[in-house]
Parts: sequence; structure tokens; C-alpha cells
Amino acid sequence: MATDLSRVRNIGICAHIDAGKTTVSERVLYYTGRIYKMGEVHEGTATMDFDPDEQTRGITINSAATSCPWTLDGQDYKINLIDTPGHVDFTVEVERSLRVLDGAVAVFDGKEGVEAQSETVWRQADRYNVPRLCFVNKMDKLGANFEYSFNSIKQRLGANAIAVQIPIGSGDEFKGIIDLVRMRAFYFETTDMGSTVEERDIPDDMKDMAELWRHDMVEKAAELDDTLTEKYISDEHSITEDEIRTALRKGTIARDCFPVYCGSALRYIGVQRLLDGVIHYLPDPTECPPVEGTDPRDIHTKLTRPHSPEAPFSGLVFKVVADTHGDLTYVRIYSGKLEKGARVLNPSNNKREVISRLYEMHAKDRTALDVAVAGQIVAVIGPKNSFTGDTLCDADDPIVLERMTFPEPVISMSIEPNTADDKKKLGEALQTIRRQDPSFRSTYNDETGETIISGMGELHLEIIQTRLTRDMKVGVKVGRPRVSYRETITGTAADVRGKFVKQTGGRGQYGDAVVTVSPITPEEAAAEELKMIDGIVFVDKISGGVIPREFIPSIEYGVRQAAASGVIGGYPMINVKVELVFGSYHDVDSSQVAFEQAGALAFRQACTKAGLALLEPIMKLVVTTPDEFFGNVSGDIASRRGMIIDSELRGPVRLITAEVPLAELFGYTTTLRSMTQGRATSTMEPAEYRLMPDRLKDEVIQKA
Repeated sequence: MATDLSRVRNIGICAHIDAGKTTVSERVLYYTGRIYKMGEVHEGTATMDFDPDEQTRGITINSAATSCPWTLDGQDYKINLIDTPGHVDFTVEVERSLRVLDGAVAVFDGKEGVEAQSETVWRQADRYNVPRLCFVNKMDKLGANFEYSFNSIKQRLGANAIAVQIPIGSGDEFKGIIDLVRMRAFYFETTDMGSTVEERDIPDDMKDMAELWRHDMVEKAAELDDTLTEKYISDEHSITEDEIRTALRKGTIARDCFPVYCGSALRYIGVQRLLDGVIHYLPDPTECPPVEGTDPRDIHTKLTRPHSPEAPFSGLVFKVVADTHGDLTYVRIYSGKLEKGARVLNPSNNKREVISRLYEMHAKDRTALDVAVAGQIVAVIGPKNSFTGDTLCDADDPIVLERMTFPEPVISMSIEPNTADDKKKLGEALQTIRRQDPSFRSTYNDETGETIISGMGELHLEIIQTRLTRDMKVGVKVGRPRVSYRETITGTAADVRGKFVKQTGGRGQYGDAVVTVSPITPEEAAAEELKMIDGIVFVDKISGGVIPREFIPSIEYGVRQAAASGVIGGYPMINVKVELVFGSYHDVDSSQVAFEQAGALAFRQACTKAGLALLEPIMKLVVTTPDEFFGNVSGDIASRRGMIIDSELRGPVRLITAEVPLAELFGYTTTLRSMTQGRATSTMEPAEYRLMPDRLKDEVIQKA
């Protein structure tokens, strides 16, 4: 097994739902010797889909981690692999996985090419600068077309795709692959599950096509390396295999190109060659830029950590999973080493955490470790106060790594405990789910006694409900799904005072806070290096001691509590910058509670003065329909306040992309089936929050 970092690859497998990524993962585990019997998604036996909901539904819900060995050219390597969900409701699992990976394999359906969630995953990988290989899967499927899929990667993703393989046949005639670097054909023996790979000459009827594809590959590789450019101009055929791979590796790591492979994981074709590609082209941890962060003692001081076991320890928590023996906290180690029994610092809350146990994970199974080093992905038991996105580090050399960003929930529903005993258990159960799932929210309304849970889609909330009742034994009744609106401000209000004064005999209450509020987007907050939490930026601008320092956190708490409950409709406020600019205090009567009230009062009054608006979630809707129903579908979209932004004809089928308010999409699947005789399908994902028309805003507020 590889021990040095140059022989480690941290990769993820991601794709649109049903592109076959979990089947690819199962084949990887089998060919690397990590499992000895392949599971199948359709049978509910896939190793990486071990959650009961995953096995029942045949989809991946949670990202699962494992490590497996691979040998190439006599060298042993270690591949740390994370399989991620494809359903849009669980996009947060993809987000947090890509944040800690050094490379990824993007899997595409050989018939469909780039699909809606393919684009989402690609953008997420772009955000975290993750190098990628592409694997055009399902080449055995009726209608599979490698060239179409390859072109869709170039055109729809804007990627410099470079084919390093082409298929031999397609559909039922799919037999093997041609390696364009080696110019050899490879056939996989399906009777022994692809374990036997036979290398042959390229079939005569494919030599001309292979030469054309190779010429394109070499030309693009030469563009990535200046020394290769000169050689290409003088004599293209003198370029060696190693020179091609070196140029492609350089381009892939820099994200200047994306090598494209092909195969059929279900029919055991092409996965071993894909594993070779992971080693050839994706970076080891030392080839990634040093991880960047800030000094927790001064957030304006930038720090870096090299990917070295000798550097001070730093790691990022990217997942928390409830376990019978204590929560499993998944950590990507970026620098230094982590030992069992170590005490580390969480600089986000300045708390020390003890690493009681340390594991290398294989899906739901684990192997105990005494020590782990930079480049490893591990799970630990012990941390009590660390959540997804938190940094763990050496207390003597603290650093705060870049946090992850998660989308706002778009859909909500009420839940009510069945019994008094269930009511006691519900709060703790929801807190456990919140620790595990950063895209989940829950709130309790004191006035109505109603608990509201919010998530990324109807399936997401359905899974949450199942976990409450099945896994946590909490009996609940659920209401109908509803839209998660948000409130915001449309202008600026300066120097607005919130004063809380109460005299009831003896010691009174006195708190006085003056704030300025203004609109701010998450992108603007990041550019100004301001910390946005739940859509609110709080900036302390108090000087001269007009408010004692110990009361500032109370004012911030009051502001955030007021923001969470909204001003006009009870919906959370987002995209608001709050600057605390002035105030006053009383030597005797001032207290934490008084300043909490003052902060809340100032915030509500300032937002009212600034102008209030309601935001609604807009969904990106993608409909695949026979072209004959285009008129019906487009007319229906328009009637739902939707706007078609793209329409593409793919043979007899039309792909319609539209933006539609979520409020107009409840029950859409049933309506779509009815208007297309059951022949159309649709997917949707959150696009953004957008200002709601005034006439509809008033209706929503009246119902709130």
C-alpha cells in the first residue's frame, strides 16, 4: 500500500441521477480488491449505498467514503474514494465532498450526455477548483452516442474536453475501447466480470476514425505544453506516450483540460482503464496548492499550510454522522498529522476537542488507526462542538480554513409530535439531524406551537420524516409542503435607534443600540471579507466605549433572533448588513437581556425604514418531452409564471429549460404526465431567490 503522498489520490465520483456513478464505484471496489462480490444498485446491495432509504429507493442519498489500492506500472497507489448523490435534493452532500477532494470523475450517461444535475455538479467542482476526468458511461445502452456526449461536455459545460478513448461500437454492439494514447484496442471479458482484459490491434474498420480522434488529442495536448508545441509542428508522430500523458496531466491539474474516457460499468467495460487515468492525470495532495486560511486572532492575516506531514496539523470537518458509539466526524487532513488521543482546537468556537478514536472508513465499516497524516480522509469519534465546515487545528498554530457555503432551503412543512413523550424526543432528534445536514433547518413558533422543518425538496423532507419515525422512534404528524419564502430589504436606513427601557421597581432594564442596515449579497460579503451567517452580516463599529464590549454579543444575538423571525411575514431575513454604530448604557440597569431587546428593536425598525420585500425560490426546471407536446408544455410553463430560457431539439425529443417559481410547481409531475400521455419527464433544482410581485406578496403575507 502506498505510504507517501505522491501515491495518494483523493477523488469523488459525481453525476446526474441515474448516470451510473454508484455502479462505477462498485466496479472500482471490486477491481481494486476492496470487495469480493459486487453489489448492484437495482438489487439494493451496493456497498456504498448502505442506508436503508438508499437501498429501498435505489439512489444515493449520503456521500460514502472508502479507500482502495491500485497498482499501475508496478507502483502501488492508494485511492480515497467518495461516492456522492445525484438527486438535486441532496446537492449539499456533493458540495461538502467536493470541498475536500483533490480530483473527481464526472460520470455521464452515454445516451443523454450532459444533464441538468451534471451542470450543477460541474459548477460546484469549478467553485472548489477540482480537476476532473469525464467518464461517458452506459455505452451499451440503446441510443448511446459517444460523439454526442463528448460534444455536449464541450458545449454545455464550456469544457476543453479531450478524448483519450473512443468506444468500439455502441448499444448491443459495444465491445471494448480504443486507447488513443497507446493506439491499442482493449476488450473486457464479461463472463468473469471484466477481470480479464485483452489487448489487441485496433480493428481495421476503426483505424481511420481512431487516427482522427488521436490527431485531435495530440493537437490539444500540444497546446498545453510549449515544448510539445514545437515538436508537434515539426513532427507530430515523434511525440511519445509519456509526453502526451505529461502534457495532459499538467493541463488536467491546472483545469485547462478534461480527459474523457468511456465504457459501461454495468457490463464491466472500461473501469480498470479509468482507474489508470485517475493515477495518470489527477493530482496527488502535494500537487494541489497549499491550503489557505486566516489567523483566528486576526481575520485579515492570511495563512497557508503545505500538504506535508511535517507542517502543523490542520483539517476540515466536512460531515457529521450519528453513530451508536458517538458521532462520527469526517475530517480531511490538509497538513500535519492527527493521532488518537490528541487534543485539537476548533478555532471557530475556540473549543478544544479530543480525538478519542480514529478510523479509516469503508462505507459503513471502519478500520481503527493510531495516526493519520496530511492527504488522508478519516472519521473520528470525540468532537462534541464541531460541525460541517469547521476547522480543526494545532492549538499552538491556529488557522481557520475557508468555510463551505450551503444553499438556503426552499420548501417547508409543519410537523407535530403525536404524544407528550414524542414532544420531548423531537427537539433532540431535530438537533441531531441539523448537526448532520447543513441544508436542513427547523424552527419552533412559540405563538402557534408549530414546528417547521425546511429542506431542499419534497424528497429531502420525506427522508427526514422517515428518519424521525424509523430511526429515532419519534411519532409525528406532518402538514402539507409549503414554500420557504425569505424577507429582505430594498434600501438603506442609517442611524436607527432601538431603546429598551423598563422600570418595575428596584433595578430596571436599559439597553440602547443604534444600527445602520443595507442590502448585501453573499458574493459582496465574501469580497469584503465579512462573515455572513444565515444571510446576515453583523459589523461592530462601536468606538470610545459608548457600549461596553461585554454587551456587543448580546446586541448581535438580538439582531439575529429578530432576523430569524422576520419583520412582515415571519420569514427569515437574508442579504442584510447590520452595522452597530452607536448606543448608550446605564451603570446599574444595563444587562445582556436589555441589549438583546435593544438590538432586536433597532433591527426591526431599521428594516422597516429601509423598505421590506418578500423573496420567493425560483427553480430551474428541465423538461424532456416528445417534440409534439412542446406547445402544451411551454404554454403550461407560462401559466405558472415561468420563463423558458432554452429549448433544444435532440432527435424526436425536446429539452426545455425554464425558470419557474416553486410555489407554482406543486403537483407538476402529475400534470406533466397528463398533458404528455406519460411520455415526458422533468427535474428541478433551486436557482435563486427572487423578488416577488407586490400583488402576490400581499397574499402570502396575509396567509402567513
